[in-house]
Amino acid sequence: MKDVKLIRNVALFGQGKSGKTSMAEALLFSAGKTKRLGKVDDGSAIMDFEPEETQRKISINSSFNHFNWKKKQVFIIDTPGDDNFINEARYAAHVTDAAIFVIDAQTPVKFQTEKIAGYLQAENLPCLIFLNKMDKERADQEKAVAQIKESLPFEPLELYLPIGAEADFKGVVDIINDKAYLLDNKGKITETPIPENMADEISIKREEVMEHIAETDDDLIEKFLDDGELSRDEMLAGLRNGVINGLLNPVIPGSATENLGTELLLNAVCDLLPSPADKESKTGVDPKTGDIIEREPTIDAPFSAQVFKTMADPYAGRLTIFRVFSGTLSESYFYNVNKETNEKFGNLLLMEGKESSPVDSIGPGMIVAVAKLKETTTGDTLCDAKQPIIYEELKPIKPMMSFAVSPAKTDDEDKLFSSISKMLEEDPTLQLTRQEQTGDILLAGIGQVHLLVLGERIKRKFGVEMTLQAPKVPYLETLKGSARVQGKHKKQSGGRGQFADSWIEISSLPSGSGFQFENKIVGGAIPRQYIPAVEKGVSEAMVKGVLAGYPTVDIQVALVDGSFHAVDSSEMAFKISGSLAFKKGAVEASPVLLEPVMNVVINIPKDCVGDVIGDLNSRRGKVVGMDSEGKEEIISAQVPMAEVLGYAPELTSITGGRGTYTMEQSHYEEVPAQLADKIIEDAGKKE
Repeated sequence: MKDVKLIRNVALFGQGKSGKTSMAEALLFSAGKTKRLGKVDDGSAIMDFEPEETQRKISINSSFNHFNWKKKQVFIIDTPGDDNFINEARYAAHVTDAAIFVIDAQTPVKFQTEKIAGYLQAENLPCLIFLNKMDKERADQEKAVAQIKESLPFEPLELYLPIGAEADFKGVVDIINDKAYLLDNKGKITETPIPENMADEISIKREEVMEHIAETDDDLIEKFLDDGELSRDEMLAGLRNGVINGLLNPVIPGSATENLGTELLLNAVCDLLPSPADKESKTGVDPKTGDIIEREPTIDAPFSAQVFKTMADPYAGRLTIFRVFSGTLSESYFYNVNKETNEKFGNLLLMEGKESSPVDSIGPGMIVAVAKLKETTTGDTLCDAKQPIIYEELKPIKPMMSFAVSPAKTDDEDKLFSSISKMLEEDPTLQLTRQEQTGDILLAGIGQVHLLVLGERIKRKFGVEMTLQAPKVPYLETLKGSARVQGKHKKQSGGRGQFADSWIEISSLPSGSGFQFENKIVGGAIPRQYIPAVEKGVSEAMVKGVLAGYPTVDIQVALVDGSFHAVDSSEMAFKISGSLAFKKGAVEASPVLLEPVMNVVINIPKDCVGDVIGDLNSRRGKVVGMDSEGKEEIISAQVPMAEVLGYAPELTSITGGRGTYTMEQSHYEEVPAQLADKIIEDAGKKE
């Protein structure tokens, strides 16, 4: 186990297509961990190894690796930037010590960039900014830094000025060390004379850098104001403290695919980012007393870790990945405080893309994997059973889209849902529920691409194919009026006959009242033993309403009169009689169709409010509240479910991918007459 001060735990974040995986590949290659520079475009990247990632050229899962640089052991997490898989980035932000935010110099700030930056801000993560694609057309460091400062919760600090622009980008001037470097495609830097035409710009920038560093520390600002100067050592010490405390975000220009500027970034990771020992103690809760307790990030503290990812494999079984916060392991088991059980494990593994290597000892800051744990799932805290602690639960992003899921082949139903259950362990943003009324099994995810990729992975891993369809709307029926009707069942076909005669009064009840049955028989018009059969006949008939075959709700039925036959009457006859009475009475009591109405909460940029509200109005929605949170507007609305089944892609289109929403069922309302007629007509055709 290395000295904790020599560990770095860092995750790469950024919007989709910003070049995070290419940056991870460049770091590994330049540090000597890999023999060749992996490329996303040709499918040779070792950090994007799933076939679905290779095919789509995007990261779907967080991937892990480690390397050594300047006597430091660096653990890296490459996170997805696509909105469908962004929960992986949130979980990584929760367990990592620091961040490298990869920003595209051509298009520095998109909504996705702001969202991910918000995750880092919420976790107070020290962050370096790698300004990528500096060799591409329209790349401009000055403009990019201005956008970052304006739109993101960062304090960008230009430590380097680029030499050359766009295709001519070839090196940098180091402001603090007053040196110039040429960059080569092996990731290395070579010292070169500072271009004479940059002297004035360097002087101005050095003054800015010095001032920004001084402002992070009272002693430094006092010295700077008195002397007008900071020494190189004072600047470097102040810079590191400013980065660790989240006050400064150094900007490092380069090109991940061309491996330009990688050594600058490697040096910054080791020199400026915190070790676990530089971080505050991890706070948790004593599971027995509920008291707040802490774990220091040292090898002498009691062992504690948190699981932040689970990977399902049909052959290798479940692979559990966790971050160690304190202590080390001396036993072949650990205590899962969430499940209140000891979990034995075999080899401890360090992940290296899709490969892994065994490790004998582990300690704070390390990302470790173990296979085939029986009880442990994502979010669980692992610790010393004698000194238990439970860390804050990881809360996944709520799914936004639901589809009715079924196997492509009927015989594969058990196999499909067994496979989906395994994927639910791996991806907590998925939800599988059953809509009792329609019989649909609903699979919910972040977006359509999310669920399509899930289908591809299930087919590849488990050999079963699933189909997705729009879910059925669970309409209901009710009554607006009342009626008094007779349900008479008489059958005579040789032998013993069937006879039952029931008179019922049927009427409506307030929404949510359900079904109420009242016995008003007097004088023994119907024998007591047959009365439950009438109620059962009515309740069974209610399952399929008279308008369109949807369940009938919120009605009251009173059994008021009837007659029987001493020989031919039976429970079955009175059950049929009750059913006939309900069907006849429902038709006469003004039946109406009800539809589910959803509570929808939508988070959007302020400039999209008008378009989104207009779209909600077109969907028969009602805006019930608006609120502001930072740069976002939060719209609360009630919208019929039928109008928002495919809302996610529509909201994406309206907001340019900047909108998100959550939705849950609120209540039922009567369907407008013209729409009800169409629904009833369609139901008749299906019948």
